[in-house]
Formats: sequence, C-alpha cells, structure tokens
Amino acid sequence: MEVQTTQSVIRTPEKFLEGVATVIGPDGRADASHDPKLDRALVKKMYVAMVRTRVIDERLVTLQRQGRIGFHIGSLGEEGCILASAAAMRDQDWIFPCYREFGALLWRGMPLQDYVNNMYGNANDPIKGRQMPDHYSGKKYKFGSVSSPIGTQMTQAVGFAWGAKIRKEDLVTSVYFGEGATSSNEFHTAMNFAGVFKTPTVLLCRNNGWAISVPSEKQTASKTFAEKGIAYGVKGIRCDGNDVLAVYKTVREAVERAAAGGGPTLIEMMTYRLSGHSTSDDPRAYRIEDEVTSWRKADPILRLRKHLETLGMITDAEDQKIRDDVDAELKLCIERAEATEKPALSTMFTEVFKDMPQHLQEQFDECAAGPRPKAQH
Repeated sequence: MEVQTTQSVIRTPEKFLEGVATVIGPDGRADASHDPKLDRALVKKMYVAMVRTRVIDERLVTLQRQGRIGFHIGSLGEEGCILASAAAMRDQDWIFPCYREFGALLWRGMPLQDYVNNMYGNANDPIKGRQMPDHYSGKKYKFGSVSSPIGTQMTQAVGFAWGAKIRKEDLVTSVYFGEGATSSNEFHTAMNFAGVFKTPTVLLCRNNGWAISVPSEKQTASKTFAEKGIAYGVKGIRCDGNDVLAVYKTVREAVERAAAGGGPTLIEMMTYRLSGHSTSDDPRAYRIEDEVTSWRKADPILRLRKHLETLGMITDAEDQKIRDDVDAELKLCIERAEATEKPALSTMFTEVFKDMPQHLQEQFDECAAGPRPKAQH
C-alpha cells in the first residue's frame, strides 16, 4: 500500500547543514583549524556511549511493539548532539532534559538497570511508577525531571541557574528542547529571563527537522532558530549536531563563557530524527522516505566511527564487541525488571510532602481499605 505524505520538499543533509560549523569532514578527518583536540579516550568513550544508546533504543522499540512496555521516545539519529553536549558539561553542572536524553542520563552515571526499571514502572523504578516510561530524573546525577508539557524545563533550568548565580555557586545549567518548543510560551519566558538576568545557562535546541509532523520551516519565519536569541540579548550559534567534535567544542565554549559571567547561549544543533517522534507515531504519514534515506548516510554514529578509523582507534571486531556487551547487559536488566513486582500502593501518597498532611493521610487510609481487583494492588 502506498503511503501518502504531507511533505512537499525534501531536505537533504547538504541543504539543512549549509553554512553550519563542522569539524569532521566526509573523509572522517578533523579540520585542524576547528578541531578541539580532545583526549582520544574521551572521543572513544563518546562513541561507545552513542552505540550503547542506539542498541538500547532499538530494543525498547521492540519491547513496546511486543506489549512488554507501554511507550518509548528515542533518540535515533540524534545521539551525537545529545552525548557530545552532555560530555561538554562539567561535573558540577546540571542538565534539564526534554524527553530524548536518556543517553545523557546514562552518561551522567545512572545504572542501566535503574533506567530499564523506569521503563517498566516497577517497584525499583526511581520514580516509583508515578510517571510514564521515559520520564526519568536523578538528583544524584544533577539531572532534572522529564515533564510532558512542552518547554517547562526551560524556565526550570533558567531559574535554577539564577539561584546558583545569587548564591555565587560555580554552576551552569543546560536544557534540551526541540525546535518546536520555540513556539511555546516557556521559550519566550526562559529566553527573556535568561537575557535580562544573564543567567549561566546553555539552551540546547535540537533542530531535528520535525516537531512531530510539523516541519521546521513551518515552525518559524526566521531564517534560523539560533537568531531568535538576538531579540532577548542572548548569544545564538549553530553547529552540526551530527558532528560530535563540533557539538562538544560549541557547547564547551558556551559553558566556559557562562561560568565566567558571560551569560546564556542559545545553541541550535542541526540534526535529524531518523525514527518516529515516539512509538505512538508513524512518520510515513507526513514525510518522504527519500529524505530519511539521505539522512541515514549522515548518521552521527557512522560519522564518528569513520573518524575513529582515521585515528586507528576502532576495528570491526571491537565495534561488534561493544554492541554484544550492551546487548548482554540489557538482556539481564530486562529479565530483572520483568521479575520485579509493581510499586506498593503507598507510593501514590509518599514523597509528595516532607510530612504527610491530614487530608492526604485520610485519602491514603480510605484507598488502602478499599476493595482491590484480583492480581493487582
């Protein structure tokens, strides 16, 4: 059956990335004039993290299709801008996610088992099943909470940074959002506040081409999303989001500038969403497959792999071992998650207030004493 789309223009990587700063060339070699000259071990670590994210991503889609988890929103094709930007943040800095950044949370140190538990919403889920899958957080990892409403994380990140500035703490916040979120009220509020108070914030716009079914060119009349910062007094810059070195260099410079009192930066990371918006979306309904095919050739993982090859740092055998190790680790995490019971009924009421107020205690007592369906709470 032929699928009819609503797309009229194919945006190839060449068109989408025109005039954007790039470090890694088509041959895999870094441009010496822009190369941040990162430690090779860090570059390899980012590659391993990107491959790990991809393997996990693909498996979770399969689990959702099998009915074993209810939902997943992945980062297929966007691993480069997510992992490189997370790596560019300092240890003391906070990250405020959108909903595609589970790779950044794993980079920050959350055990894979904890993340998989969140996908199942079981008793060991750090969120205790209070939010849907892929709505994670981790105070221990200086990582804010995912929230479904569009853009709310932007004002949270700016406010957090302002508080740190008032306390004279050496702390920078970064916040992820898609280009579609620039149409939200939260974007205006966050940008205006950040500009006025010069908060140490790095605003990371993942321009992946699509806000679900709305193409980026239908989202704004401005030439770029980065230039939106001008009206707010916020520095705006664009980088090739599928080029790990370009992303790291751009974000690190913005972090150092913010930490030195230079104020916020809006970074437009040009990338592409290779999969659907989530497991609830079928992108064939609105975009042309030829466009997706052209972007698969610009896959950030393949690009970094080619760069590592020029440095003599990767072989086919090593690459396969990375994937096999992740696969084995993930299978064990899934087995454990599926064998874990559901959260206790009391978790609906606990950890909301420091001391449970009387009205909530009454609701809990009534709920606990009520009838329970068989095989459930």
